[in-house]
Amino acid sequence: MRRSVNALNRRSRKAGLPPGSLIHTGEAAGTATINVRKYDPQGVRTLPAFSGQTGEKLPDPQSHCVTWYQVQGVNDATLIEALGRKFKLHPLLLEDVMSTDQRPKVEDYGDHLFIVLRALHFESGKGLRQKQVALVLGRDYLISFEEGPAEGNFNGVIARLVEGRARLLQEGSDYLAYSLLDSVVDHYFLVLENISDEMESLEDRVLRGKEDLLSSIHALKRELITLRKSIWPLREALVFLDRQHSDLIDADLSVFFRDIYDHTIHIVDTIESFRDMLSGLLDVHLSTISARLNQVMKLLTVITTIFMPLTLITGIYGMNFDWMPLLHNSFGFAAAMGGMFLITIGMVFFFRKKGWL
Repeated sequence: MRRSVNALNRRSRKAGLPPGSLIHTGEAAGTATINVRKYDPQGVRTLPAFSGQTGEKLPDPQSHCVTWYQVQGVNDATLIEALGRKFKLHPLLLEDVMSTDQRPKVEDYGDHLFIVLRALHFESGKGLRQKQVALVLGRDYLISFEEGPAEGNFNGVIARLVEGRARLLQEGSDYLAYSLLDSVVDHYFLVLENISDEMESLEDRVLRGKEDLLSSIHALKRELITLRKSIWPLREALVFLDRQHSDLIDADLSVFFRDIYDHTIHIVDTIESFRDMLSGLLDVHLSTISARLNQVMKLLTVITTIFMPLTLITGIYGMNFDWMPLLHNSFGFAAAMGGMFLITIGMVFFFRKKGWL
C-alpha cells in the first residue's frame, strides 16, 4: 500500500510533460550499470561492465551469437537514452522502463518486443518487496532492465550460461527471454512458500489464544492482494507469447511459454486459496476474542450475582432502626456472617452444578 502511494506521488513529477519524457518514478538506487554477455554454442564471453558515460560504446549485436545486455538500475536517464538511440527504441518504451510501476504486459514494436513483469521477494517481518523487470527482445539480442541491483532473479540463467549447458547456448535470444521469464516466475513459488510459513505461524499464534494479531492478519491480506495484482496481468502477456504473434519467437517455444502460463495459473489459484484461508483465520481469531470476552463477562456476572444477596443483607442491617432481629443479640454479627457464608457456598455449588463455573 505504501509503495503504491509513493509511486503515485512520484508519478506526479511527470504532470504536464510530453509523452516519452524520461522521469524515474522508482525508489532511489545506486549507479546504473550494464553487464554484457555474448554466447554461442562454443561458450559465453562476459565483457567489462558499462555505465552511463560509456553507454554509447556498447558492442553491437552480431548475427552469429546472442548478446545479452543486463541493465541493473533504471534511474540514469543518460544511460537509458543511449540505449534508446543505439537500438532505436521507441520513446514510450523508454518511458515505461523508467516508470517502474507498470503492470505486466507485452508490446510489439515490430523489430523488437517489450515485456514487463514484476520480480517479487517476501521476507517475514519485512513483507513483500517487488521490483520491475523489463525485457526488450530483438533478433540477436536481449536487453533486460532491472529496477535495482540484482537480487538473484537471473542467477540460475547466468549459472547455466557459465556452465555451458547445451540448450541455452544453442538457442537464440527468444529462448533467453523464455529462460529469464521462467526464472522470475519460479521465484514466485518461493514467495508463496514463505507466505505459507507466515500463515502457519499466524495460525499457531491464533490457536494459542494470542491477542493483537489483527494488524498482522490484515497486513498479510494486503500482501496477498498486491501479489495477485502483480501476477494476474502476466497471464495475458504469456498468452500473447504462446500464440506466436511475433516473428521474433520461434514456433517451437510455444510449449515453453505455455508451461509458464500454467505456472501463473497455479500461482493465482494458490493465492486465492491463501486469501480464503486467511479470511477463515481472521474469523477464528475474532471468534476466539469474542469467546474470551464472553468468558470474562460470565465470570463477572457470576461474581456480581453472588454478591447481590450479600449486599441485600448488609443493606438491611445497615438501616437505623431500633428494633430488628438479632440487632442487640451478642451472636447477631456471627449469625449474619454465617448466613452470608452459607448463601455464598450454596450459590457457588448451584452454579457449578449448572456448568456456569
